[in-house]
Amino acid sequence: MTATFVHSARPVRCSRSSAAPAERLARIDRLATLLDARFAIPFTKVRFGFDSLIGLAPGIGDAVTVGLSLYIVYQAHKIGAPKHLVARMLGNVAIDGAIGAVPLAGDVFDIMFRANRRNVRILREHLERQARRHRHSKRTSF
Repeated sequence: MTATFVHSARPVRCSRSSAAPAERLARIDRLATLLDARFAIPFTKVRFGFDSLIGLAPGIGDAVTVGLSLYIVYQAHKIGAPKHLVARMLGNVAIDGAIGAVPLAGDVFDIMFRANRRNVRILREHLERQARRHRHSKRTSF
């Protein structure tokens, strides 16, 4: 039995025994969308989320959004992301936090950089590669 998690056009298949990682991925994917792409500026393709809005509050807003971004990285670690992937994700959070702390310009950067969506994409691509390798190794073994 397999469970399928679908986001956009990319399904991620997980065996029944790994339903918890699929659920975690779904949860952090929803959080990343809320933070980075929940709203659209009318008549444009520009999307933004609560990260940009909360970041407007000097100091505390940026600390809150970095904390939420770190939660996504922590969940990726719990799913089983390798250390080099977690380090790359932490780098994205650091860049987003450092530049996002600059008043106004940082908020514009948040809209364009979307560290949380980027980190979920990195994790999803890793899990898809891992699943392909697993399927391939099953086919070649006797």
